[in-house]
Amino acid sequence: MTSYIGLIDGRAGAYGVYFPDLPGCTAMGATIDEAVANAAEAMRDWADATEQKGGAIPAPRAIEGLCEDPDASEMLGEGALLVRVPLVRETGRPVKANLSIDAGVLEAIDEEAKRRKLTRSAFIELMARHALPAMAS
Repeated sequence: MTSYIGLIDGRAGAYGVYFPDLPGCTAMGATIDEAVANAAEAMRDWADATEQKGGAIPAPRAIEGLCEDPDASEMLGEGALLVRVPLVRETGRPVKANLSIDAGVLEAIDEEAKRRKLTRSAFIELMARHALPAMAS
């Protein structure tokens, strides 16, 4: 999975995330967690829009390379935080996956899925959406 480094700046109630490798891709949030969740969504939208316009999505730089970037270096010097955000793109195309999981955990998953009137697959996807910062909504 491809991940991009974001720089978080701001203060309580107003945080911003900037992706140096994705020109123009930014997001905001009242909390750091909200800003990161919004950044993951903004990154997905940015990638979709870039491809629709015929552009290419640049490869992410390593942290060392990013720290050599003058703009990123300046932001870090002013106290910005680094965050790695995975680019998770929904395809709308389900696929089968064979998973090995502890029998007790699987039983708990099945019980909770049944309680929520979901299939096992739908429940596992729901859990992933909440656990992955790029999928949180």
